[in-house]
Amino acid sequence: MSKIAGVHHICLKTAGRPAWEAAIAFYTQVLGCPVVRSWGEGDGSGAMLDLGNCLLEVFADADEPLAPGVHRHVAFRTDDVDGVVELVRQAGCAVTMEPADKALGEGYPIRVAFCRGPAGESIEFFQER
Repeated sequence: MSKIAGVHHICLKTAGRPAWEAAIAFYTQVLGCPVVRSWGEGDGSGAMLDLGNCLLEVFADADEPLAPGVHRHVAFRTDDVDGVVELVRQAGCAVTMEPADKALGEGYPIRVAFCRGPAGESIEFFQER
């Protein structure tokens, strides 16, 4: 029996309160992920957002050095990659890979796209076909 029951959360650290506010606005207003809980003030701010099947924990942490490449990307499941890409583009985020049809092996067609989030994070939008 597995000791792992699934993913609880993914952690994202931003560069201070203004960057934290931009990240929270992006994930709540553009991607529609509701805040489950929040805590702290200023650069000690934190929040957890509901991604549907796990949580995204976002910290302000301006005084902690940011390490690029801590994770490769966060992938969000969607039924409309193209529509989500238009939303993130309108929000001012850089689309780093336009929507494209791919295959993960025989019989597993997908459509994917990538953007750069407001904290510099790489985000994938993943649609099973």
